Amino acid sequence: MLIFFEGIDGVGKSTQIELLKSVYNKNYLITKEPGGTLLGEKLREILLESDFKISKTAELFLFLADRAEHFEKVLKFSDKKDIICDRSFVSGIAYALANEQNLDINDLINLNKIALGGKIPNAKFIFLKISKDNLRFRLENRGNFDKIEERGLEYLMKVQKNMSEIFKILKIDALEIDANGDINEIHKKIKEFVK
Repeated sequence: MLIFFEGIDGVGKSTQIELLKSVYNKNYLITKEPGGTLLGEKLREILLESDFKISKTAELFLFLADRAEHFEKVLKFSDKKDIICDRSFVSGIAYALANEQNLDINDLINLNKIALGGKIPNAKFIFLKISKDNLRFRLENRGNFDKIEERGLEYLMKVQKNMSEIFKILKIDALEIDANGDINEIHKKIKEFVK
């Protein structure tokens, strides 16, 4: 089984992934994009933490390189191992659209399909959404920002809106959850969905 957790920075994906893993007491493989492979770790460092100043187009292709490697080394084995992944191609498309308004969504979908071996994976998607006020509160309390989070609140809210649209366009039946709520209530909904 393959489960993707989607949502912008600060919605609680990591918290919910850990809760899900602990409840099922299964040997889930927990992975993430970017960074789920050795190459991905290096790309994550460049994309999120380094002082490199790269163009938005280069950023797009580095994320795609991470996704292609991650698919080949990890995700394509989800028929043999249960995998929970923090982010997916939905994030890749949503962030790219927020960066470059002149990109065509169909081109981005096709580029991501190439990175994913030619098709969208058969998976369960959990989409955590948050209000602008709660996101502001969570980010302020977190303190340290990566290069993406430094783009600001409006940028992140635009990405969240893009994610909603991508799920609709691709007709992906994602579990959409209001991440403003109680952590345990959110977890119950996720558990029920994953069964």
